[in-house]
Amino acid sequence: VQDVLKNKSRTKDLMAEFSEVYEQQYKVALFNSIRFEIEGGGGTQSQLLHRKDPLAGRTIFSGSLFHYLEENRKWKNRFISVPNDYTINTYDSKTAHDRHLHPKVSINCAGYKALTSMEEYMELMNNSPPDAKVDNNTFIKCATKFPLILWHPYARHHYFCVVTEKEQKKWHAVLQDCIRHSNNDLPEDCTVKTPAFTDSVRLHRQAKGHYGTWDMMCGTPPQILANLVMETLYPKLRDVIGPRLKGKMQQRQRNWMLISDAVYKQVLSQTTGQYAALVEACEAQRGPLDASLRTDMDQIIASKEHISSKIRALVLPKAEQILRTNIQPYINSILEALMEPTSRGFAEVRDVFFKEVVEVSKNSLNGGGKEKIGENMERLSMLAFHPVKMQSCYEKVEELNLEGLQQRFNVSSPSVFISRAQILMREQMDNAVYTFEQLLHQSLEAQGDNDMCKTIQRCQDRVLKKYDYDSSTVRKKFFREALLQIIIPYMLQNLSPSCAPELPRFNELIFEDFSRFVLVENIFEEVVLQSVSKDIMMAVKEAAVQRRHNLYRDSIILTNSDPNLHLLGENPQVDWATKFGGDEHDVSVSSGDEGRSSGRRRKQVVSMIQVEGVPLPYESCLEVPGVELIPEEDAEMSQSKEEDQLEKEEDLGPSENPKSPDSVNEIRDLINPVVEMVLPVSKVEHPEISSSTELTTGTITMEDGVPENVTHVTAVVETVPRNSLREKTSPQAILQQLVASKKQEVDKEEAAIQNAIEELEIAVQGDESEHIAEISAAESDYESSPPLVTDSGSHEDSGFQSPTSEGLDDGEPQPITNGLSGETKIIDPVEVEVVLS
Repeated sequence: VQDVLKNKSRTKDLMAEFSEVYEQQYKVALFNSIRFEIEGGGGTQSQLLHRKDPLAGRTIFSGSLFHYLEENRKWKNRFISVPNDYTINTYDSKTAHDRHLHPKVSINCAGYKALTSMEEYMELMNNSPPDAKVDNNTFIKCATKFPLILWHPYARHHYFCVVTEKEQKKWHAVLQDCIRHSNNDLPEDCTVKTPAFTDSVRLHRQAKGHYGTWDMMCGTPPQILANLVMETLYPKLRDVIGPRLKGKMQQRQRNWMLISDAVYKQVLSQTTGQYAALVEACEAQRGPLDASLRTDMDQIIASKEHISSKIRALVLPKAEQILRTNIQPYINSILEALMEPTSRGFAEVRDVFFKEVVEVSKNSLNGGGKEKIGENMERLSMLAFHPVKMQSCYEKVEELNLEGLQQRFNVSSPSVFISRAQILMREQMDNAVYTFEQLLHQSLEAQGDNDMCKTIQRCQDRVLKKYDYDSSTVRKKFFREALLQIIIPYMLQNLSPSCAPELPRFNELIFEDFSRFVLVENIFEEVVLQSVSKDIMMAVKEAAVQRRHNLYRDSIILTNSDPNLHLLGENPQVDWATKFGGDEHDVSVSSGDEGRSSGRRRKQVVSMIQVEGVPLPYESCLEVPGVELIPEEDAEMSQSKEEDQLEKEEDLGPSENPKSPDSVNEIRDLINPVVEMVLPVSKVEHPEISSSTELTTGTITMEDGVPENVTHVTAVVETVPRNSLREKTSPQAILQQLVASKKQEVDKEEAAIQNAIEELEIAVQGDESEHIAEISAAESDYESSPPLVTDSGSHEDSGFQSPTSEGLDDGEPQPITNGLSGETKIIDPVEVEVVLS
């Protein structure tokens, strides 16, 4: 177990292998970047404008929901804030957030899945650890019927729940958007580091025999590298540690999650530091490499072409054979499976944009002038980043299904393509909205708010035409890239066994000065790519010629169709709320957020959730009863209440996230629990006893009846005064005393009840009519007499004076005083009930 838990050395070994590949790929990526810069040859120009920082000065969402706290196993109301970096921050209350206190928990959603039912969660949980099948009745019980769960294969899970189904749908859309954005955290504008990193990860996994797409290629480079380490480390941890976890099922499951989270955090901290050092070392060499490449670019290109022709002669015959028999018959099927849901998603983007603009036009008819336009445009400007309004678009592409093709081409799941399509849809929506904003603002500046509806209509028509063209271009590029991602790994896997051994001999044909920029492994992959690119291009072109799914032909090129439009893209983003007096949905921002002052207010993309008919004070920190199936001792409950009170009094409390074990010893304690037993022993009778640890073998039966192996016994001797030893009573004697005292109390209560019953029977033996006359006389006497003064402090808390002692005199009913209110009231003894508390 100790060897497995030493993940530091495993991470170091993997990073050493990865660093060697990355340094080579960095130089190749730099060569490709400078060559593209010199030769040019850019793609088709976009018709829509693109803004650089659309979320500047914005927050995505904020609201309250119930959060499950693992340290005390309770649900509490938490205020959630999602800033523009899509990190989920939790606070005690909205007041704590507004006061810029440190969040209790901060969640980076890269690699997570958002679930809305315990069934989905348990299906994923049943895969780890081995032989730990759990169900929703034994692991965790939600406080409401609408759970929201963030699941990660290695990191800690997070449990939330809300009150209504409407809330659940809205929060689920927000969580999915956080995951979508966090997964796509590799900067596309970095033309050297990003290609070098992605190619290095792919080559590293291929060297281990893993071809095809990878679901955990998500997050920042250190997170991806941590996932790469856990891909090999996690199964070993599960096989070695899983069977040795002790305790009941739910406790073993919880301990396993703590161990996995602790290991993942350690690995992530190591990959973060080592990757930063690796990039810094490569960037330090960039200057000399850049100068060398620009000087010898022609010779390097010529050398590469010469090597390519040699490798092409070796690879092409084998590649064409695989292409004809195993790939060409399926290209159209794969393309159709990709095109239909993706095109429906982009069409939904167009419809949502159209409906929102029509809504703006309708609102302008109702008056309000520029102020109303400013308010409506302020909401429209963030349409692409509104997860609820965009949800219908995302759901269309989630229907993408490659069933039947996944096994043939080694595609783990379509999630990689779904996420990429959704990111492109959001970009196109934002481009359309931004272009519409610039066109409308230009028109309003020129002619004012006269004929507002016609102005909006003209701007809308121009934007939709440009959107149709850009949508077609983006989708065709996406289809080509998706087909290559599916087919190329399959071809490499089939060609590598026969071609890879032949590649090293081509290194002799490369000049030593150029060997840093020309690698035969990269040329081999380029040749394979070129062999299949022609068929892929033809398949996509035929789909466009047939106008399937509203794709444009490649011959239709809109160049300079609107030359003045791109000049608008250089203008700053329009602040509709400030310029036209629109309302703002804003929340406060801490002084540390992106360097903005603490007094600045951020506009919020999604409005707050307000549940009608539910009196829930969201700004408070409510406590929900603990999980029913997890018993809590009174001492633990009182302690948790004291801790909660301290949390409310503190201005800045520590993180509420339960700590995972941070060391090997702490992890070992979870695997091998320690059982303490106290045995009073006289030192006179046993003078040889001392503090020591002895190895032994044996078994001990735990509380749950499961026998456990004992590996060693540690004896700790404590000196106790002689008097205390004499006076010390054994647990059996204490138990007997408790039982005896309890029996005496029960006997006294039974005797009191019996006496009360006998006296009541004597009181009611008279004739019923006599009782009525006596009661009437008593009432008349009571009305003419002054109120009785009684001492309520002498009565019991049950609320009335017991008649057993002095309530009856000569068989006549006496006034009975209410011990709570002090009022005097005549009560028929027949109606009296004896209550013993």
